[in-house]
Amino acid sequence: MENKYVDFISDEHFLYCIANLHKAYTKAKNNITKKNFYSNKVDTIKLTFDAKFNEIDEESLIQAEILRQIDKSINNSIGTFHEQILSGMKGFEVGNFSGFDIKATDDTLFADIKNKHNTMNSSSAEALFQKLSRYADDYKQAKCYWVQILAKNSFCELWKGDINGKEYSHSRVYKISGDQFYAMLSGNQKALFQLYKNLPIAINDYLHSVKKSEMAKENSALNEIKSETETSKRTILDQVTFENYSYYLGFDKL
Repeated sequence: MENKYVDFISDEHFLYCIANLHKAYTKAKNNITKKNFYSNKVDTIKLTFDAKFNEIDEESLIQAEILRQIDKSINNSIGTFHEQILSGMKGFEVGNFSGFDIKATDDTLFADIKNKHNTMNSSSAEALFQKLSRYADDYKQAKCYWVQILAKNSFCELWKGDINGKEYSHSRVYKISGDQFYAMLSGNQKALFQLYKNLPIAINDYLHSVKKSEMAKENSALNEIKSETETSKRTILDQVTFENYSYYLGFDKL
């Protein structure tokens, strides 16, 4: 039977990967109570600039900051989505915290997947190169890849160069863009494009199958903050500042 969505993984696996990501979104959205929102301390000085320079009202400003926190937590889950998609291709499996993200079942390929090309500093890049080199040394038939799903160009090349003042190279350690990695594993040159084009269709099919009770509940942080302002008579931004920094000199007078 022909697949509905893409030709390199089953429809069932595709929907499974979408379901897992939807759970991550739901968890992130349901998690934003006032307590969660304040857990990393809100930069209300930056928010003051945002409000004035971007002409945003305070309620919209706090809602945007809540969405930014949700987006930050979701970014890691996007990388996991690609790992799960790729592991559904024949001959490959997910790492499950084994030190790699994807491997060939015959140990001829190991890969570490980053969603964006700029998510590592030089120390992280050095550590990753050393890890991939160890896999290449331990498995003499293996090629090892640093995969950049969203890269600045389309490429597959040996990863070599200066990292933290040291010269690094290995005959079987590569860096590769997302489109090329999808193409290599699937045998389909347009695999990532095919995924992109059919993702909305698969998401819609999945959402139609999901009960409303499984959808995200509205986060409560903003309503909790607004409720406090009714008693305190502070502005929303002053309320957030007071609840985050009342122990700072002078801030208890807000």
